[in-house]
This record gives sequence, C-alpha cells and structure tokens, in this order.
Amino acid sequence: MSGVQATDDDVGIGASVRRTEDFRFITGEGRYTDDLREAHYLNAYFLRSDHAHARLLSVDCQDALDQPGVVAILTGQDWLDENMGHLPCDWVVTSRDGSPMKAPRRYPLAVDKVRYVGEPIAVVIAETKEQAQNASERIEVDLEPLGCNIDPRPAQSPDMSVHDEAPDNLCFSWEIGDEAATDAAFETAAHIACLDLVNTRLVANPMEPRAAIALYDAGARNATLYTTSQNPHVARQILAGPVGVAEEHRLRVIAPDVGGGFGTKIFVYPEETVCLWAAKRLHQAVGWTATRGESFLADAHGRDHLTSAELALSEDGLFLGLRVRTNAALGAHLSTFASAVPTFMYGTLLSGQYRTPAIHAVVDAYFTNTGPVDAYRGAGRPEASYVVERLVDVAANQTGIDRAHIRRINFIPPEAFPYQTPVAAVYDSGSYAANLDRAMAMIDYGGFEKRRTLSKAKGKLRGIGIGCYIEACGLAPSNLVGQLGSGIGYFETATVRMTPNGKCIVLTGSHSHGQGHETAFAQIIHTHLGLPLEDVEIVHGDTAMVPYGLGTYGSRSAAVGGSAIIRACEKIITKGRKIAAYALDVNPEAVHFENGVFRSDQGSRTLSVSEVAVAAFKGHVIPHGEMEPCLEESAVYDPENFTYPAGTYICEVEVDPKKGTVKILDFVGVDDFGKVINPMIVEGQVQGGLAQGIGQALMEHCIYDPETGQLLTASFMDYCMPRADDLINFRLEFSETACPHNPLGAKGCGEAGTVAAPPAVMNAVCDAIGTTMDMPATPNRVWNALRGRQFNRTSV
Repeated sequence: MSGVQATDDDVGIGASVRRTEDFRFITGEGRYTDDLREAHYLNAYFLRSDHAHARLLSVDCQDALDQPGVVAILTGQDWLDENMGHLPCDWVVTSRDGSPMKAPRRYPLAVDKVRYVGEPIAVVIAETKEQAQNASERIEVDLEPLGCNIDPRPAQSPDMSVHDEAPDNLCFSWEIGDEAATDAAFETAAHIACLDLVNTRLVANPMEPRAAIALYDAGARNATLYTTSQNPHVARQILAGPVGVAEEHRLRVIAPDVGGGFGTKIFVYPEETVCLWAAKRLHQAVGWTATRGESFLADAHGRDHLTSAELALSEDGLFLGLRVRTNAALGAHLSTFASAVPTFMYGTLLSGQYRTPAIHAVVDAYFTNTGPVDAYRGAGRPEASYVVERLVDVAANQTGIDRAHIRRINFIPPEAFPYQTPVAAVYDSGSYAANLDRAMAMIDYGGFEKRRTLSKAKGKLRGIGIGCYIEACGLAPSNLVGQLGSGIGYFETATVRMTPNGKCIVLTGSHSHGQGHETAFAQIIHTHLGLPLEDVEIVHGDTAMVPYGLGTYGSRSAAVGGSAIIRACEKIITKGRKIAAYALDVNPEAVHFENGVFRSDQGSRTLSVSEVAVAAFKGHVIPHGEMEPCLEESAVYDPENFTYPAGTYICEVEVDPKKGTVKILDFVGVDDFGKVINPMIVEGQVQGGLAQGIGQALMEHCIYDPETGQLLTASFMDYCMPRADDLINFRLEFSETACPHNPLGAKGCGEAGTVAAPPAVMNAVCDAIGTTMDMPATPNRVWNALRGRQFNRTSV
C-alpha cells in the first residue's frame, strides 16, 4: 500500500510522475518477506541433490535429528505418507498426434529419484539457519547414479530417461500452421534462407531472492503464507487445489514488497509448499530465504531452445513461407506454466511484423536433467523474435537486399489491421514502417558505411543490426485460453472504494514487483475520477484484502488490470451521478461528470466526487429503498484479445578483432505500446528489459556440464551479468497506435527490451564479423568465430 504525492498540476494519464513508492525502497523502509520478523519462526534448510540423475534408495535422518536446535526433518516419504498432492503444470498441451503431453507428478521433495542438481531431498527445520544447515550434513542419502542428459533431445539410453512416463524424454511434439501450404510455398521459392541457432538458457536473478514464511493457527485452522509471488491468488489456488496443503478459504497468501520477479516468481515452488506444510504439521511458523547459490540451482530458468529455420522468398524478396523446427528444454520437471512458453507464447508470434502467407512450426519439448525451465521476461516472445529477425538478416544477405528495405516491403501495412496471421494470432493495430523509419533516422542509418570506414581505419570492425519485434501481451479471453489448455482464466479484478472522508482506496488483482503500479494506477484514478494522487491508496498482493486477481506477468497490468480499474470507475460515476442528482434535487439525466465534478444542467451548483462520497456515507440524501448508501464498486475485465506491442530497435557495435570484445556504440528504439500511462515509468521498464536482452546477447549463459549435469555457472563468479559500464545511454521514443479493444488503449511495455534487444545486438555483431554466430557474443566466442572456429552450446 502506498499514498502518492503529486508534484505537478498535470499528473494524470500521460504525465511523467515520479514513482513515489521508490522513496521507501531507497530509504530502507521497504517490507520484503525476509523483513517480517515480528514473530519468531523456525528456519528451514533444504538438503539438495548433488547428482543430476540418480535413484533415491534411502534417506537416514536419525543422526541429524539428534543435533542441537533441530525440531523436525521431513522427506518425500513423509509427504507421500500424508497422501498429499503434487505441484502441477497448469497448461495442458496436446501433441500433433492428438495425445496429451506427458505430465509426470512432481513432489516438493524427491521420492523415487533425483533428477537435477539442486533438487530438494529433505528439509531440516531448526531454531536457527546455522543449526539447520549443520544438521543437514548428518543426513545420509543413498543414491544410485544414472546417466544424465542436459540437452533437449531423445534419451540416448534407458538410464537417461528422466521419467518413466516419457521413456524417450519427449513431453510433447506440438505444431502450429499449415504444413502443406508451407511446403507449397517453398516449392515456388526463388531463394531459401536457412539458419540454425541457439537461444541460450538464462537465470533470472531478481534482486530479492525467493523467500517464504508460513504460519498456522491450529485453533482457527487458518494458514498464512508470506511469499515472493507475482500472483498470490494463483499461488493460493494451486497450494489448496492440486497440492492440497491447505483449504483455499482458510489460506491467506500475502506477497508484500517483492524485489523483482522477471517471471521467475510466477510459479509455485517446492520451498514455499514445504514451509506451509511444515508449519501446519508443527503448529509453528516456518521460514526460508534462498541464498544466491540456491537461486541459481532452484529458480526456474528461461529460454534454452535449439532451432532450425528456413525462409522462402520470391525473386524480389517477398516472404512466401517459413518453416521452424525447435527443440525446447523443459528441465527435469514441468514448472507451473512451462508447457505454454515454447508453444502458444512462441509459435503464435513467428509471423513477426511480416505478411508471411504460410508458416509451419513444430516444437519438440524434452525433459532434461537440469533445473526446470519456465517463463522468463518475455516468455516465448523473445525466442520467436530471435528466430524471425536473425533469419531475415540471413535472407537479406543472401538476396543482396538491404536489411531495412527487405523488412519494409514485407511489413503488414496499417490498413490491413486487424490482421489474421497464419499462426492463429490476430494483430490489433500498428504502424511498423513508421517505427522503422524513425529509428533509422535516429541512428543515421544512411551514414553507417562512412562510420564503418572510420572504424576500419582504427583496426576495428563496425556492424549495425535491426530488430523489429512484436509480442503478444495481456494474455487473452478466458474462454480462449481455456480451449488452448490453460487451467486458469486471465481476467483481472478491481475494486474502487470511496471512503467516508472522500478519499479513494483501489484494490487490484495486479501485483507490483517493481513496475510502479502504486503511481500509475493512481494516475488512472486521477484521470477518471479527478482525485488528487495523494488521496489515492493502491492495495495489492494480499488474498484477504483483494477479492481475486491473476497477478502480474506478460505485460498485463495496464491493459488488463488498468482496464478493470477504469470499469470500476465508470460504475462509481454512474452511482455518483444518481447521488448527486438527489443532492442537487434534479433528474439524474441532467447531471454530468467531468474532471472530478458532478454538474447539473439546471443550475450552477456542483459537487466533487469526494463530496458525493461523503454524502453517500451519510445517506441523508439517498431515498430509502431506492439505492444503497456507500460508494464502492467492483469490476472484472476479461480481455477480448491479446494486445500486440511492436517496435524497432537498432544497435551499432564495434568489435576489436584482436581481443574479440564487443562495444555497443549506439542503441535506439521506437516502441508502440499504445496509450502510455507514465512515460517515465515506461522508459525505465524498457531500459531494464534492454539490460537483460543485451545481457543475454553478450554475456549471460547458464551452462551445465554435459557429462555430470553439474551447473558450471552457479554464482556471479561464473555467470556474467551486465554492469553499468557494459551499457550506454539508450535513445528511446514512443509512437502510439491505441489498442482498439480495451478502455485504456494500452498494449503493455514490460518485456519489449528482452524481446528485441538480442536479435538487434546479434545482427550487429554478425554484420561486424561477417559471419553468423550464436549468443552470447563473449570475447572468446567472437575471437573464435572470426577465425572460423566452431563452438558448442556449452562453451564459454
């Protein structure tokens, strides 16, 4: 919760209002899960597997139980003995042969086997963290090692099958598009561009690691879970439903301040599940906070695709057809939404911004002896954009057509919207050529060759790369996603509550973990109800206070959550008009509302929305039986369609051929996010996404040892994250084609940088060195690529 201090007269939608919630964060007044130490709680420590794949023969805890401070030790067998449920994957994908995906049960503690390094085997609960960790060293675990497979490919031998239910490790083989039409397009092609590429595995690394504190009131039979979640209501549903650790109406889930999520805090994990279970068993509070090492091992990872793609073109460079074949790693277990990412969030975006008449894609998803893979900022959209935009550059080089021109002649024109793509998506609006033209002007695209010559004179190689992205945000109508396999709907709720003193409290199902909701949503209220920002309080992240909500991910907060707030405001105005009419003694039809004021056509008297709220709570002017006192309204917004933000990023780099180092010289972007609530917040979101996208392109790489399955990049000493001096001052502009099907006109902005930066940067690097290569473009890999040397996906 936060009040907002207005500083400018213009503070509504479209104004760059400072994020006032930041004050408490930068002054150390934030309230994160690990800060909640008012009540004493026991400390949980998880004993994790140091084998990637092994049969679990026995777990002997007797010696550990006798150690100082130890209260309990729980294992997977204890979980089974209580007939508990399992952690589900909440999106069912159907293979192209009509069979459902293989969905082996996942328990929060290992039962029959361990399947990746870091999988929890047992939990020690003690008075202190140190006591719990020390006792864990006394647990004797008997493991029979098996062969491991870290790549998304069929099992090479029986002992490399991760799950008995999927002996070949294939979870599903999914397809989208028209295979026959695509084959026909290739038969008539004058040019065929081909590309094999790797979309590397990533670790999200939010600033705040995951944490959980669980409490249980035995008398009332109520449980409370404080957790670092992006969607508390969904966490409650899963924990109470298929997991079965509590009854939903007796479980309160609270996500206080959350220090970054990037998708990795969407999911329900073993650790918070076990803490809640243990608290219920012991009738004592149980808490856990991940170390950074645990985060590397146990947080859901992102990406990890191997893809072959072909683009068929006519003689004059028009796209005719696209073939894509992707092997996607799912990790050892299906995470909460893992199956949706390489399918519906990926395949439906393979049209990019282009009029490609025929597309066919096949995705084979495999279990691997690695940490689970799920949504990471962008979730399928970056993978699709990377395939399309890298392949377009290959096509441009092969046909001899300028990279900007080949994009322009294949763009979907503005008059074609709404546009039905060959891969199910219906794009809502856009002006792609205008975005490209503006970005080219910003970076002086026409003067690039002169700059390349100047770099060459210094012994450097200069390259320029374009990334024209589109993404699907806001998710979609609940009935549609239900047909596609989702276990939940994707609407959002909002309650706008006027208080007896004329202030406003907004209860939203959207959850802020860095996006600035407390400021942006207050701006929506200011625009629609005319209240000062300092009179608006935003409440989120607590299932006991917010009636229901689906949380924040997929750039849905403004388009879906903001639209729900607007719908609730409309109801407030409708009721407020009637109350004002009674107070002014006029007909309701004669009362108009504008800029926070109810005004009658039949006189000069006016009432502000705050005055109407006060009158509503007094009830004096409300005829008995005709209307209820108080002024509070709720709304549910279920989107008609996805929203489709789009834009163009252009990156210019310089490569030192002696060292292999890549330096970004310039980076410009033009984004169409529809209606922008707060340009300052949006620019911050884009810059954060760019840092992550550039990080993937140039340095970030999660690597497992192919022989042992050990995570080789398990700390910041080995996993390279971008720092301030790795980045530059990005030059960003916004265009606007409003979303036509939500009341705000917003499309979403939170993931754009991660979607478009990797292809823009890698296209620039490949242009500089004159050959293709995979991410990340580390100095060693660039140096070897310049010398024609191949490297595998696990090389640094």
